[in-house]
Amino acid sequence: MSETPAKPPARAAKSKELPEHLKAYRHVWVFIELEHGRVHSVSWELLGEARKLADTLKVDVAGVVLGPAGEGTDQAVAEAFHYGADQVYLVEDPLLTNYRTDPFTKALTDLVNTHKPEILMLGASTLGRDLAGALATTLATGLTADCTELAIDGTSRALAATRPTFGGSLLCTIMTLAARPQMATVRPRVMSMPEPDRSRAGPVIRERLDMVEEDIVTKVLDFIPDADTNQAQLAFADIVVAGGLGLQRPENVQLVKDLAEVLGAEYGCSRPLIQKGWMTADRQIGQTGKTIRPRLYIAAGISGAIQHRVGSEGADRILAINTDPNAPIFDFAHHGIVGDALEILPALTEAFRARLAVDRLAG
Repeated sequence: MSETPAKPPARAAKSKELPEHLKAYRHVWVFIELEHGRVHSVSWELLGEARKLADTLKVDVAGVVLGPAGEGTDQAVAEAFHYGADQVYLVEDPLLTNYRTDPFTKALTDLVNTHKPEILMLGASTLGRDLAGALATTLATGLTADCTELAIDGTSRALAATRPTFGGSLLCTIMTLAARPQMATVRPRVMSMPEPDRSRAGPVIRERLDMVEEDIVTKVLDFIPDADTNQAQLAFADIVVAGGLGLQRPENVQLVKDLAEVLGAEYGCSRPLIQKGWMTADRQIGQTGKTIRPRLYIAAGISGAIQHRVGSEGADRILAINTDPNAPIFDFAHHGIVGDALEILPALTEAFRARLAVDRLAG
């Protein structure tokens, strides 16, 4: 006599109802990355995004500034209001002069536990990545890293953070439903820069750092600024020219460089060219490279897979060149040329060189 095997119990649906003790968490915070008297531009980009999220939730935007007393810190506070903050939380202490994980994590952890934000965003810079991981661990909350899109879920009011996964082949949206604050990091140039309003001001909430130098393991002996001026500045270029496997041979990278030189542009490439050693890693455009937002992006011989798309689709104008009319890059490019990059790049270089020469004579 045979028996029908029992069915395994169905998995209970994950509840989107926020636990009662977390309902006190309100408002959207942005960590203002201040280092050596200067604020990283990603902080202002995040304030613009925070404004949209906060307006949807009908809450306030707050900036968090950690640093030593002085002109640089004062300027960071003022600029935070200009770029959209309704209020600023400020911790001033000599221990915050140089970035170290322990004092920054302590200061931000105490602020979060005292004032309870529901969303906290940081830039995915070297500093921001280190601080975000340490903070999320200390607060026992979720962290979605390297997000390309942020939105508010209409049902749960949760932060819906979208990021590439599986090597950039898929996009996934992650929500932290049972912990607060909800944390996300976003790389520079992924979000657009808001227009500053120099008339804006607001309240500054000052807190103290409950820590002394003896509590900190790491010590800063000296600061030596990076003097390497040859590093690519792709993230901040107005025009970018890039090549992919369609260049076929390493010597054809020069075609990309030639066009970039004529246009006064930066040049870059897709990930396969880095893997082949045809360009240096600082020239890579994509999820695991640089995110760009130029006025013009010329992509030659690049297929446009998701990994590359998330790093380049923020450009104002994209011109794609590819022999395959069905290449994914044509799905998000504004203009497309179906053809061989090895023929089209030199033609574009000569056409731009001639046009610019005429413009100089006319001027």
